[in-house]
Formats: sequence, structure tokens, C-alpha cells
Amino acid sequence: MQAIQLTFEGHPYNPAMKTGRPSKLERTPFGARLHSAREAAGLSQAQVADKLGITQAAYAFWERRKVALRPEQIEQVAAILGVNAEQLFGAGESQRRGGGPSGKLRQVFERASQLPREQQKHVLRVVEDALAGYQARKAG
Repeated sequence: MQAIQLTFEGHPYNPAMKTGRPSKLERTPFGARLHSAREAAGLSQAQVADKLGITQAAYAFWERRKVALRPEQIEQVAAILGVNAEQLFGAGESQRRGGGPSGKLRQVFERASQLPREQQKHVLRVVEDALAGYQARKAG
């Protein structure tokens, strides 16, 4: 008896799928950096988990949820992925971005930067007018 291939084109779960079933959870900032480092190292979650001596599900939890890792775990995962702990925690990230507004204002400008160029010009005019009016009131 011969085996029949049951892989269908366009099926959501097939061997060509890069990282498995999509999760319903957004990655935490730490998890996103951990995921990026793992992908850059060309390793699967199972491979990293095996080297750490934990299950794949436990490692997947690290990439998706807020976790409190022990210092030795942080050093071990950084070594496995070929990065340093500072990279995993995003140390120095704000200096690389070049400063700028923080908090809600940064979020608003990041959202505005995703708008089409013409819409960005309108937002810029409104902000510049508001700043000019504020400076005029402050000076007067």
C-alpha cells in the first residue's frame, strides 16, 4: 500500500508554514526581541527549549507572556541566541531612536506617521499652529 499526500494548497496548516499556528496573543516587547533573536539565529522554539532544558510550550510562553526569568536563564538564552542580555531587554533602544516625545505624544506621532503623506501634512499644520499659538500666549 502506498502513502497518500494529504497536503492541500492554501490550507492554513502546511509544512511550508514558517512558525506554526498563529497565536491569538500579541508578543510583549521582551517576547518580540526574544522571537527576533531566535529567528535571526535560525532556531525553532523546540531547539531553544531543548538547549535550555525546558519544554517548547514553556519557551513559547516566554515569547508571548510577561515572564520573570532568573538571571542564569537570561544569560543562557542570550548565549544560545548569540546576543547579549542588553539586546534582549532593549537597553539603549531609546538612544538609537534619537529621542523625541514620550508617552502618549510619541504614540500619536507614530500613528500619524502611518497615514498617507497628504494626511500627514494636515496633522503637521495643526500641530505647528497649536505650538505657534502656545508660544505666542507664553511670550505675551
